[in-house]
Amino acid sequence: MTDLMRFPSAGRRDPDIDAWFAAPNHELRRLVEPWFERMRACGADVRELLHDGHPTACVGDAAFAYVDAFSAHAAIGFFQGATLEDPEGLLEGAGKRMRHVKLRWGRPIDQAALAALIAAAYRDMQDRVQAEGL
Repeated sequence: MTDLMRFPSAGRRDPDIDAWFAAPNHELRRLVEPWFERMRACGADVRELLHDGHPTACVGDAAFAYVDAFSAHAAIGFFQGATLEDPEGLLEGAGKRMRHVKLRWGRPIDQAALAALIAAAYRDMQDRVQAEGL
């Protein structure tokens, strides 16, 4: 049994995600768009899909991160975030596996630390996929 969330329908570029970001009157989506672009740029094995209404990035078909926007904040989530090193203390949540970083307009975020979390989540998922031999 695997702890990985698998999405066989993930593809190289999902037009539904571009439409999600382009939706009018959703300014908080603009806040997370550059971070999703960073996820897309992690490597040639990155695939994506709109899962549960939010853009999700995968290593192959194994989800490693997502973005979402709510009424008061936006979030960058990590499917295996509980195991990520987070020296700057950006991650929130108490679930068994998942963690997220909240973003709000006008509140600064440690961009280098967030970029490092995205890169670490990507590498971690590559290692997990390789360990499963899939």
